[in-house]
Amino acid sequence: MWTIIKFDKKQLNNFKDDLSKKIGKDFKIYIPKLIFKKYRNNKIINKEFNLLGDYLFCYHEKFKQIEHIKSLNYLKGLKYFLNGFGESQKDIINFIERCKKSEDKNGFLNSQFYELKINKKYQFFSGPFTNTIFKIIELQKNKIDIMIGNLKSTIKPKTYLFKPI
Repeated sequence: MWTIIKFDKKQLNNFKDDLSKKIGKDFKIYIPKLIFKKYRNNKIINKEFNLLGDYLFCYHEKFKQIEHIKSLNYLKGLKYFLNGFGESQKDIINFIERCKKSEDKNGFLNSQFYELKINKKYQFFSGPFTNTIFKIIELQKNKIDIMIGNLKSTIKPKTYLFKPI
């Protein structure tokens, strides 16, 4: 069963070690991540971000039993288990599958993760238009027509990273 855990970012490795001591090594942790590329002083700076901040998904068969979760409340790096995960399994699984489908070869989410909508504003995080805001005019399978100010252009969504504003 999947659970959602709030953790201390500085203590993530300690949390994983303590968790493996308590329940064994047959658990899965999933943390969806984004990478932003910014240009500063003619250099590309990569910044990694957890999509969910200080939350992660963790899977183990023992999480079906509340007693096991209560016994894990004092692990190093654990803040708390989010309540209501038992009733939300279908939604959690769908979200994780959607994230994994949108990952690139390095495990970072790409712009396909966002549901793109016409006439909505987005901001580039990579390429020559970094930090530029644009509006989507038309969506097609392999290209997007955008408007940057009065300039109309076409981009390939897999080439650039952008997020909704």
